[in-house]
Amino acid sequence: MSFDPAQLQSLVSTYVVPLAWKILGALALWIVGRWVVRLIVAGAQRVLVRRELDPTLQRYAGSVISGLLTVLLAIAVLSVLGVETASFAALLAAAGVAIGMAWSGLLANFAAGVFLITLRPFKVGDAITAGGVSGTVREIGLFGTTLDMGDNVKAVIGNNKIFSDNIINYSANAYRRVDLSVLLAAGVDVDDAKARLRGAVLQVKNVLATPAPVIEILEHTPLGTVLTVRPFSTNDNYWQVYFDTNKAIAEVAKTAAWPAPETRQAVRTIAP
Repeated sequence: MSFDPAQLQSLVSTYVVPLAWKILGALALWIVGRWVVRLIVAGAQRVLVRRELDPTLQRYAGSVISGLLTVLLAIAVLSVLGVETASFAALLAAAGVAIGMAWSGLLANFAAGVFLITLRPFKVGDAITAGGVSGTVREIGLFGTTLDMGDNVKAVIGNNKIFSDNIINYSANAYRRVDLSVLLAAGVDVDDAKARLRGAVLQVKNVLATPAPVIEILEHTPLGTVLTVRPFSTNDNYWQVYFDTNKAIAEVAKTAAWPAPETRQAVRTIAP
């Protein structure tokens, strides 16, 4: 069999050259595409840094964006090489739907975590009540928030549960009000009791002078008059003021010799 240069040239021009151009085009697209992906990821992370978002969220968002763009780039490269990508894209879409349904709870927690970090209803170190749990925020994670409860027990709550429920932030404002009450026995001079309590409460350490403590009549009961005692303190001193104010109330009652409230009943005997 003789070698035919014309036939070889025709084979090369028909198959090899177009394939080589496709490979070069795909390679060029991959190199340029990866460069563009890195630019997009770097830009997104700079935006997240300027917004002072959690570093964990910055890294996670960067990896998610990079992964998605790389998949799209790979599909484009396969298309340049002549590979049919319609079925491949449909398979990816179906897989994405299936994974999304299976991970709907995790995705909901992730989305809620993004909103918590962005909207900042609380921060690390704040004392809050959220998702039915009270404690100090230790960490705001991608899927859950970690609290240290008052008894030093660690609690991890799903971000979606927190975001979909009421959030009470005890540390957001500069000071808090301490709510206590005193039940006076019948016959105790209410005005004198209020004056004594006000003077004692003002002597309690870390009680704020402004706003001034509130000591007023709360209600009247069959046992006697109930006074409300409401001093104000900074967040850090709340429990110290709470307990010391209770001690001050007890000392005032002892010094003034207030009788203990008691139930009184009048019994009347009717002669037959």
